[in-house]
Amino acid sequence: MRVGLTGGIGSGKSTVAGLLREAGAAIVDTDAISRALTLPGGAAMPAIARTFGADFVAADGALDRDRMRALAFSDAGSKQRLEAILHPLITAEALAQADAARAPLIVFDVPLLVESGRWRSRVSRVLVVDCSAETQVARVLQRPGWTLERVQGALAAQTSRQARRAAADAVLLNDGVSLAALGVEVRSLAARWGCETIATP
Repeated sequence: MRVGLTGGIGSGKSTVAGLLREAGAAIVDTDAISRALTLPGGAAMPAIARTFGADFVAADGALDRDRMRALAFSDAGSKQRLEAILHPLITAEALAQADAARAPLIVFDVPLLVESGRWRSRVSRVLVVDCSAETQVARVLQRPGWTLERVQGALAAQTSRQARRAAADAVLLNDGVSLAALGVEVRSLAARWGCETIATP
């Protein structure tokens, strides 16, 4: 079974991914793949340097993330050019990892699954982790370096809660829920989707 996992920033998607991993699922983390592609020597760096120039390459040869983030937020065309470089490489590596996985459940952790429009046909189910916008803001503000303006910009760049929920086969509400209770829901959902080998405590 291949499942797409998504949720807005601060929703707790990474926590759910961790719970699924503990239960025996294989997690394909597209954010981690993206980061690897833009590290020194990463497969995306030559194309990024050609497209955006040396100013967007840090001294160690990695992507200058702060500079690129600022450009992408201010210029939609630049964001699209970056995505045109990264997305095919991310997809190819994600599918290769999934093909190599040996697990009853393969979970593609894709923050922008709904926005991209490309992942729905590659998974059997979509699982959305959801919470209120107020909770999202409060959680993300606890992260180092995040300001309210930056959080609001990130929320505005993502699709709405309603759109994510409309695309979901299942929704996990992660608002005022204990980690233990969330874990019970995660294991129950995995079992319901045919992963009988995933153990419950």
